[in-house]
Parts: sequence; C-alpha cells; structure tokens
Amino acid sequence: MNDGKTDDQGKSIELEYDIDAPPHKVWRAISIPAFRENWLPKEALVDSEAASLTPGQEVCYRMRESDPPFLESAVTFRIVPNAAGGTSLRIIHELTDMRFDRMSNAAANNDNVPLMLAA
Repeated sequence: MNDGKTDDQGKSIELEYDIDAPPHKVWRAISIPAFRENWLPKEALVDSEAASLTPGQEVCYRMRESDPPFLESAVTFRIVPNAAGGTSLRIIHELTDMRFDRMSNAAANNDNVPLMLAA
C-alpha cells in the first residue's frame, strides 16, 4: 500500500492498494451492489447506481454524509493489473459539495468589534 496523497486544498484523498486477487474479482467487489454493500452500504450513497462507469476499469459513486451539513463527495475506484498477477486499486475520494468552499474560506476571527443589540 502506498501512503495516501491529498491535494493542495484538502478536497481529495488518494489511496493505492496492491491486492492479491485478480482484477475481475476486485471489479466484482466494487461494481456489483450485493458485494459492494458489504463494505460500502447504500445508505452512504446518494444513489445506488454508479455516477460513471468504465467496465472493468473504473467506477465512481456519489456519497453524502449522514450528519449535518450533509456534504456530498465522489469516490472513484480504478483498477489495473499489477506485475504480480494481482490488482492495483486506486481510491480517489473527492469532496464535490460547493458549500465546502464557503466553509473553508471563512475566517475563524474576522476582527469585527462585537455589537450589542438593544432589546
């Protein structure tokens, strides 16, 4: 396994794993709902269908957090055969919700003087 990589703005995480199973078995585990639900439950997904699909190579699902503010993200699984006869699996989890941009740009201290309101 390689260490995860994050982009400059902290919106995505990339992980890469070498798996002993052949690519067709890994593909079944990530693309067939009955198998996928063992490790990625449908409750975590916006839609149980894939957002994009390249058969045998890549599948992308849209996800939504179960707690407020219910941010949405996309998780992409890419598989390629590796030299050992197994599979290299790359997982890319990217925050796609536009509300994240507004939250991350807000200053913790905006240096405004507190005002008291009359009752």
